[in-house]
Amino acid sequence: MSKLASWFNSPKQAVPRFIIWCLLIALVSAYGVLLWQSGAKIQSNILAMLPKLTETPLTQKALDKVEQRLADQVYIGLLADNKQQAINAATHLIEQLQQSPDVFTDIRSGESQQMQTLSQYYFDKRFFLLTDEQYGLLADTEHSADWQQLLLAAQQQLYSSFGYASSALLTQDPLLLFPDNLIALAPTQKLTSEQHILLGKSEQKFVAIVMAKGVKSAFNPDGQQQQMTVLNDAFSSLKSVHSQHVPNSYRGDNTDIEVLKAGTLFHAQAATDSAKFEVSTIGSLSLLGVMILVWLGFRSVMPLALAVLTLSSGFLFAVVATLSIFGELHLLTLVFGTSLIGVAIDYSFHFYCEKLLLNKPNATAVINRILPAMTLALLTSTIAFIAIGMTPFPGMQQVAIFCAAGLLGAYLTLVFAYPLLANSRLPTSSFLLVWAERYLHWLTKVTTHSAHANLKISAVACVIALFMIGGISTLKSNDDIRNLQQSPERITTEENKLRQVLSGGTDNQFILVTANDEQALLNELDKASTLVSDAVVANEISSFVSLNRYLPSVQKQKQNYLAYQQLYLHHLDEIIDALGLDESLKAELLNQLSLSENQFISPDSVLNIASNDLASLWLSPNAEMSTTTPITANITANIRASIKTDSQASSNSESHQFGSIILLGGINDLSALTIRAEQSGLSVNVIDKVGEISNLMAQFKQLTLQLLVLVCVVAIFIFSVKFGIKLAIGIVSVPASSILLTLASLGVVGSPLSLFHALALILVLGIGIDYSLFFASVKSSSPAKASGVMMAVLMSACSTLLAFGLLAFSQTNAIHYFGLTLLFGIGFTFLLAPLISIITREVVHNGK
Repeated sequence: MSKLASWFNSPKQAVPRFIIWCLLIALVSAYGVLLWQSGAKIQSNILAMLPKLTETPLTQKALDKVEQRLADQVYIGLLADNKQQAINAATHLIEQLQQSPDVFTDIRSGESQQMQTLSQYYFDKRFFLLTDEQYGLLADTEHSADWQQLLLAAQQQLYSSFGYASSALLTQDPLLLFPDNLIALAPTQKLTSEQHILLGKSEQKFVAIVMAKGVKSAFNPDGQQQQMTVLNDAFSSLKSVHSQHVPNSYRGDNTDIEVLKAGTLFHAQAATDSAKFEVSTIGSLSLLGVMILVWLGFRSVMPLALAVLTLSSGFLFAVVATLSIFGELHLLTLVFGTSLIGVAIDYSFHFYCEKLLLNKPNATAVINRILPAMTLALLTSTIAFIAIGMTPFPGMQQVAIFCAAGLLGAYLTLVFAYPLLANSRLPTSSFLLVWAERYLHWLTKVTTHSAHANLKISAVACVIALFMIGGISTLKSNDDIRNLQQSPERITTEENKLRQVLSGGTDNQFILVTANDEQALLNELDKASTLVSDAVVANEISSFVSLNRYLPSVQKQKQNYLAYQQLYLHHLDEIIDALGLDESLKAELLNQLSLSENQFISPDSVLNIASNDLASLWLSPNAEMSTTTPITANITANIRASIKTDSQASSNSESHQFGSIILLGGINDLSALTIRAEQSGLSVNVIDKVGEISNLMAQFKQLTLQLLVLVCVVAIFIFSVKFGIKLAIGIVSVPASSILLTLASLGVVGSPLSLFHALALILVLGIGIDYSLFFASVKSSSPAKASGVMMAVLMSACSTLLAFGLLAFSQTNAIHYFGLTLLFGIGFTFLLAPLISIITREVVHNGK
């Protein structure tokens, strides 16, 4: 060990150290290239940052189905003044999109071949289909004449110029019951279909709807670019063709085809553009600010060059470490990671401040003097980042690994590269050093013990205490995960307008109905749909989509068949005579009824014909469960494992259950719907992933705040061994006071407390302890030594404030909260940290 220490202390080992550093950089760079070639990627999916909740197999399968249904789907609404314009525009758009099969697939609008086939299937099973109103009129045809209302309705259709009665339909369905059943499949649908184009109305304009599914994920930057390019080209072509077909005398702004867009693609693309802009802008401004700070501090090119080298090495280690652990690097991690500039540069600042103070060209001697404090600072900062990584949020785990690895890269650069590269002399004076000396002189003068000074200090302490109490008392909490990303208003406005045309659309929350077998599920689904219908009446939701309209239970089908049978046996002659049909039809109709007996509608048959939109709502034990397995830290896996142990038996039993999803649209009161479902006694669960993750965020926020208190207590105990109890309390009280002042400031500015504020407070604690330790190391009360530390802390705080202060201007709330908290926290820490020098002076004067 002594030989290793002497090797590090020898200036002659500068070249070997530099060679070791070059080899490290080369190995890390080569490994990074290998990772990229092996499939590592940049990720922009905001969902990838969220924790994966531990769910039963059936619930997880349902979540996957809903995510797949909503993801990668693009909805386009084309608004025109007349119906034919809208139809022509939609037809042209479909033709344009079909020219790029490698970008978009499943391009459709109105009636598809699948729906036509499904309609034919239902017609063949018409004796098992009755609406609730029809069944009520036919339930007792032997003793009641209510069925004659259906006969009257059929006669009206028969003699109406706009009726749908035809000779072919009458010969097989004389009371024309089937068309109403077909309409009942989507009773809340406001859309119509003409020329195979789906049409709606919005503000007196006709809206043609076109839907398409992206081949690549909407969160894949390459896929985003391809899809947006194809769409923009199609819109340009549409505008050009439309203008050619509108006569000059009728042209005007109101004749343009207005385009409404909705879908994950547009939100993801906005998030990607925002993240790229913020990475480049915040990173560039932070780097520029640091460079100016270095020049003001040292007025030399070499510190500037080594600052860039330190930051570059830190980012290289950060990126490669993140890719090696997670297999991907999220764009938001890069945005958070720009704050690494303000922390990693501290090593360079402290080195050159010490070098300026000693006025020695020997870099090895300077490094040996600051290495203990730098090592302790690295450990405390790394522990702070690891604490952030203990959350089950893959995004924050990435940030923790990114920043911790970046600090390690900067530290290794200081230890191995600086001994050779940083031997040049610095100017004998520094503008920032002079200001640091003046500030310390003023602080010493203000805090000198006297009756007048003590009165001032007491008054300031009272004001600070009142500020803390007032600010913290107004602080509110908000743990909604929607704060992770706020889409631009233009996107949400278009989407909301299109959702209104689409009868409100559907939300991420849904109801999961479960049962042990297929028929039990259909019975349960029928009851659950009645429950949800009551919720619509109570205005808890606006609409819903359920398979019970498409899949009646066998029990219900038997009831319908029996009603048909009673009708035909007792009144078929009367029906044929009233409608003027050929009497020979009686035998054919009875034969059709007889042949249909027990030929029930089966879920497998319907779902094989139906589109994926319907099929995705059915969950069977034999279906493949499509899951995404994120590469996350072991902490999350351990949390899941502990939860899974308690629910293993129920999970195994539920893995053999059947399930069906009821999609919800226009949710107004989810809590009321949840209570309704819980009190129903049915096997239904309201699945609210957004709410569950938000609750998880609230729990981890509380855990993080408790962790801060625990770390402060442990830190006092550890530091008391080296510095004594009084100085140890002083060291920890600086960041602790900064945290309280930060919470009060957040309350004053109206920023609601969230997990991201709490995570930022961990960094305030870690960086604040670093600042306190640097001042605590000045036990001799040497003015020159204290001035050097003050200058280093001044530069460190300024660089950190530059990085995190700019994060506070981010358009993403999560990043904004993180940056705003650190802006306040580091600012207060910088103002309070020099007070440690007063405590050290008293400790030296009075004895430890």
